[in-house]
Amino acid sequence: MKPITSHTRIPGRAKWLVLSLFSLFYSFALSPLATAHVGSSGVIVQKQVGKYQLLISVKPPDVVPGTAIVTVFVEQGRVSSIGARPIYFRSGDKGAPTHDILTPIGANRYEGDLWLMDSGSSSIELSIDGPDGKQQVVVPVVAMATALRDMPNGTGFGLAAMGLLLIVMLVTIIGASNSDGVLIPGQKAPETLRRQRLVGMGIGLAVICLILTGWRSWWTSTAEDYRHEQLYQPTRINTSVHVANAQRQLTIQFDTTGFGSGQRSRRLFSFVLPDHGKLMHAFLVRTPGLDAFAHLHPNRRDTLNYESALPPLPGGNYLLYTDVVYRSGFAETLTDTVEIPALKTSPEAAANAKPTDIDDSWLLTEPMGVKASAVNIPHLDNDMIVCGKPGASSKLADGSTMIWMDKPSQILEAGKLYSLKFAVADAQGKATALEPYLGMGGHAVILRSDGSVYIHLHPVGTYSMAAEGSLVNRIADTARTFHYPNPARFSDSINTYIAKLKTLPEAEKNKLLAASMPGMSHAMKTNNMVEFPYAFPRAGHYRIWVQVKRNGQVLTGVFDTQVNEPLL
Repeated sequence: MKPITSHTRIPGRAKWLVLSLFSLFYSFALSPLATAHVGSSGVIVQKQVGKYQLLISVKPPDVVPGTAIVTVFVEQGRVSSIGARPIYFRSGDKGAPTHDILTPIGANRYEGDLWLMDSGSSSIELSIDGPDGKQQVVVPVVAMATALRDMPNGTGFGLAAMGLLLIVMLVTIIGASNSDGVLIPGQKAPETLRRQRLVGMGIGLAVICLILTGWRSWWTSTAEDYRHEQLYQPTRINTSVHVANAQRQLTIQFDTTGFGSGQRSRRLFSFVLPDHGKLMHAFLVRTPGLDAFAHLHPNRRDTLNYESALPPLPGGNYLLYTDVVYRSGFAETLTDTVEIPALKTSPEAAANAKPTDIDDSWLLTEPMGVKASAVNIPHLDNDMIVCGKPGASSKLADGSTMIWMDKPSQILEAGKLYSLKFAVADAQGKATALEPYLGMGGHAVILRSDGSVYIHLHPVGTYSMAAEGSLVNRIADTARTFHYPNPARFSDSINTYIAKLKTLPEAEKNKLLAASMPGMSHAMKTNNMVEFPYAFPRAGHYRIWVQVKRNGQVLTGVFDTQVNEPLL
């Protein structure tokens, strides 16, 4: 083997490899430990565009930068190719990359990975091309880091050993270059050269230690910035209930005390958008039995405070899930727990109590009947067969019946995409027409028994209509950078719009809401049905509330189901 001296040149590619391994070792070995965080289950969209009916699933990364998995099922229409690209609200169409072509998998499935390079409100624009024409679909996606990664122990030990070897090699090379280059082949090295070698190795080790110390400081700072600035921090809310004039009032207040820690944690509360006509959708569910449910729409008292009169719910501990959408298309669910005191009122007072919003609704029903930690214990058996397939039914307040159609099996699988279809029959068992509820065919809320999984569903999927409209309008804007309008004027205009909606007859209100949500078109073949695409993210027991409107009354059906991990 030829000795390495000061006259020996290390090839450029080898030098690059040494430095790359060195960098890789320290970027992993010195990274701080992190704990796992459970993120969302992604975005599911089902809609008709032109002659195409599409079922779209987008699973955003839980670390950013990262790749989103985009899957498109073509349920109707002839498609030749589908392209996808991310478009951020801040940069708009002008700052977006070109489309990546999704890979066809089978006859009607297309899939691909799409890089999301920055955090913030974004969308995935799909470009569909084929014999049935060209169409575009915009899917709102919140690109936010929700997890920190742990490095496997085996990988850490391996990289540490490799890094130590590289350090020894570098120190040896530096020492040799400081002394051995002047040696005559075959001649014994004098004592002075050996001292020079040791001095060179010592200086080299000191320099390497300084470099590693600086590197460590930089990495720690970067990791802390990721943890405190980029990692998603949900907006905190303070919820309280007080009694005034024999009526319980719910107050929801945005908590801004943590805004000083970083710019990314800030929210522009003056720029909250109405989603199908409401600034806020608040859902209350009593624990542990999930036997009391309310869907409320609090009024905005000021920028930070919202209030709503509580319906005749029984006292107890409640989970609160509050959905809001901002002007950027950023949608989030704010959570809290609240103790609702029991209130004894006369039947006359209860009958005269008026809700804050005419579209508020609530339901008292049987508890789930199982503990939140129960596993593999079915608690609602299928009670009927519908068209040869298992189903379940729920009695509604007006005497009609809601039927869970086409339920694949008594126990469902986590991660599998389902179309949850529900039909309504009158007291005589005949199909009965449904009316729009907040401009759409229906709403559904799905909650895991321990409250750890929650989703507010619409017939077109798991995303917000207001977020879609905001992002579509931003893409149509030719400006590279978006400039917010005056916050006071914007909030005043929204308040005026909400007040106008409340004065309109139901038919006119639904017509106006439908016009503001053109992507909401999701007509059913029969007008007594409503369906929701969804994939349960985790195994467990789930309760499903399905809300429809009939004869001017909001009706809520409740169903329980068990979800197991998929069979391998």
